[in-house]
Amino acid sequence: MPGPKLTAAHVARVHRVIADSGPAPGVEQQTDADYAEWVERILRDHPSPGAPIQLFAYGSLIWKPEIEHRAEQPAVARGWHRSFCLRMHRFRGTVDRPGLMMALDRGGQCRGVVLELPPEDPALQLDRLFRREFTVKPINSMPRWLRVETPAGSTTALGFVMNRASPYYAGRLLPEEVARTLARACGHWGTGAEYLLNTVTQLEARGIRDAGLWRLQALVAEEIDRMP
Repeated sequence: MPGPKLTAAHVARVHRVIADSGPAPGVEQQTDADYAEWVERILRDHPSPGAPIQLFAYGSLIWKPEIEHRAEQPAVARGWHRSFCLRMHRFRGTVDRPGLMMALDRGGQCRGVVLELPPEDPALQLDRLFRREFTVKPINSMPRWLRVETPAGSTTALGFVMNRASPYYAGRLLPEEVARTLARACGHWGTGAEYLLNTVTQLEARGIRDAGLWRLQALVAEEIDRMP
């Protein structure tokens, strides 16, 4: 089966070194107290207190988890789909040229993986995870317990779903519009093209081919090829 059209060479063409400009003026940031409240809330609602936390990963958490995990298995979250619906003015975009990142939005289903976190000190693990996943108020990627299907059966896993009330919610965009954005957006974390390529590559390595992402990576490659 042919590989993706989007390549590391495409990513190198659009990469730029961009300094982190920090939080945008006037944007309220999550505080230590906010993170502590989210940790307490999620642990309180854990359906199996004391059991290791299962984390549903569908994008960059697969290839850049930044937290230790001791097991991985394929999983499907029904009622949610991965979507480039999170507008970014930082990280993989700038205020002048915003980027897009994926979030779980309502409807459909999403094939990903479940990562089992170590049982030790779940509060510390969640605090690190939450500081990675959301930074501003109102929250954009909301932690939530999801029912997912695995080869071993149904289980509950922690996932991050899009808050449609967030001012960074981009809604449903045409694939061509997403491709134009990803082909040009870059922040201090890197480009939108790199983010997409890493996700497609890691999903493919696990036998997961998301038809929408597969089409999107080809569109981004074509968009970059048309650039001067």
